[in-house]
Amino acid sequence: MTLQKKFAKAAASYDSAAVLAREVGRRLGERLGCVRLAPQRVADVGCATGDGIADLQRRYPAALPLAVDYALPMLTAVRARSGWLTRLRGRQVRLVNADVRALPVASGSLDLVWSNLMLHWLGPDGLQTAFSEMHRTLASGGLLQFALLGPDTLKELRTAGAPIHAFQDMHDIGDMLLAAGFSDPVMEMEMLTLTYRSPRAFLADQRHLGVRDVLLGQLSWQRWRQVLAAWPRVDGVLPARFEIVYGHAWKLTAPDPATRPETQAVMRFHPPHSSRSADGQ
Repeated sequence: MTLQKKFAKAAASYDSAAVLAREVGRRLGERLGCVRLAPQRVADVGCATGDGIADLQRRYPAALPLAVDYALPMLTAVRARSGWLTRLRGRQVRLVNADVRALPVASGSLDLVWSNLMLHWLGPDGLQTAFSEMHRTLASGGLLQFALLGPDTLKELRTAGAPIHAFQDMHDIGDMLLAAGFSDPVMEMEMLTLTYRSPRAFLADQRHLGVRDVLLGQLSWQRWRQVLAAWPRVDGVLPARFEIVYGHAWKLTAPDPATRPETQAVMRFHPPHSSRSADGQ
């Protein structure tokens, strides 16, 4: 089964397990509060069931909202959550069933592109293509803001022998943003921890999210039992630590080459925050 089909199948169960996505989305929203922006059009790319686009609507009530996902049942869930009053006022979410690597959106038509915990599934080549495509769709002065998983995600299980998905380092991601044409990208990283009473609860969450196989990789059941048995408990619970990489970058008008001074691109990296915890199931 393809990842797209897995996400589609998971639409009905996604909200029950999306603890990490909701927490990271909240923190992404806090970062938007520090940015002066009055967008006319905003897009949540990889919107899942719609928490992100709902937050963007609250922050920017005058903006036209677009919810983009390549799993159609996720968009169906977004529509179901859209209130009748919003639809009556003509500010309902526009649903776009598409892959971020080929967006059916006019060039320069968006002022804010937001993406929460989706881009890491694309792999390095797909991620570079996605950044280029999002740069294309942003207007001059537009902002890209996103969060994705970093390489130290579930390090405990990787050390125990689990073939955890390989995620990109934030320095490589910053380089990709520059290569896509973005200006002055800013990258941050922090570790968030979910706790579980049993491996079964952890595995159930990943299945409900539709990512279990792609995140954890394939092992025999006997080997999985050995890996999970080696997962160290802390204070009686199993810690699942996720490295969260936050980034934002602007699309700026390129200066006239005839008048542009010779400069080097600048990429800033903020020091990591201390580890934070969120309650898991």
